[in-house]
Amino acid sequence: MGKRRKAREAAIQYHFWRDLQHGDGPEQIGDFWEFCPATPRVREFAQPLIEGMVVHLQEIDERIRRYCENYEFHRISAVDRNVLRLAIYEMLYRDDIPPVVSINEAIELAKTFGGAESGRFVNGILDRVKNDLTRPLREAVPSTPKS
Repeated sequence: MGKRRKAREAAIQYHFWRDLQHGDGPEQIGDFWEFCPATPRVREFAQPLIEGMVVHLQEIDERIRRYCENYEFHRISAVDRNVLRLAIYEMLYRDDIPPVVSINEAIELAKTFGGAESGRFVNGILDRVKNDLTRPLREAVPSTPKS
């Protein structure tokens, strides 16, 4: 398994932990890494995912609520909710990751850690998010050189 998949798993685990603690994460990120050991390379990719999800959590959750019109947000399983949060964060805020990669990774994570219908549920929500994007779906947006 690659470092990015492991990093995504760690980000989901961190936010799953936060869900179980009613929005509170570990006091220090080091406490999380002690509980969920990872190589420095995995942490390097996971850390911005974890922090970005925290910063944009309200907007991400609002988007999930919007697309789950017939499903109450609090009834979405914690695994599915956090897989969706990660993928939506990547799709909206990580131009270096093509949206289709985020969707495919989320579906696989949902199938691995969620229930029998998790992959289909996650795919349905993320497909709706994808339709709102204005950037290329199959490629990363090149970063502009800083002057």
